[in-house]
Amino acid sequence: MKTLDADGLILEPQVAAHAAEMFAVLSDPALYEYELEPPASEEWLRARFLRLESRRSPDGRERWLNWVIRLAGGPSIGYVQATVRDDGSAGIAYALSSSCWGKGFAGRAVEAMIQELVGEYGVQMFWAVLKEENVRSRGLLERLGFAPVPTDAWPGGSVESGELLMSRRIGAS
Repeated sequence: MKTLDADGLILEPQVAAHAAEMFAVLSDPALYEYELEPPASEEWLRARFLRLESRRSPDGRERWLNWVIRLAGGPSIGYVQATVRDDGSAGIAYALSSSCWGKGFAGRAVEAMIQELVGEYGVQMFWAVLKEENVRSRGLLERLGFAPVPTDAWPGGSVESGELLMSRRIGAS
């Protein structure tokens, strides 16, 4: 993995040393309006990041690629991540501090990650699962060229009731 430049944002490969600053970012209650919950502690997050430094699932079939988003010369503001599969597809996720919403940061960071995944990992199909009522995230994905697809189309697992599956294909089909 390499550090990526996203037009004024820096995407750093996530490591355990990011835990302290990312704990502060991920403790923002606004991030959990639709799902999940904040990390239990900084130590818990450090241990999780350490496990993710392998960049592979335990069975070796998936690449786990995680980047911390940093304002150029400034603090961390969130993350982007991808689970890359052997079939040339990737499930993506992202989270940014609510203080950074509406500024175009998420779109720039996700697009930089997508371009890296296409160029360096050969990914051609991207998937995202989100809560149906999360209109902010849906709008971001639509601006990035994602469209809703039937929930049974996703090779990455099950999609729960109340969730929406969106995809974007790059290149030839």
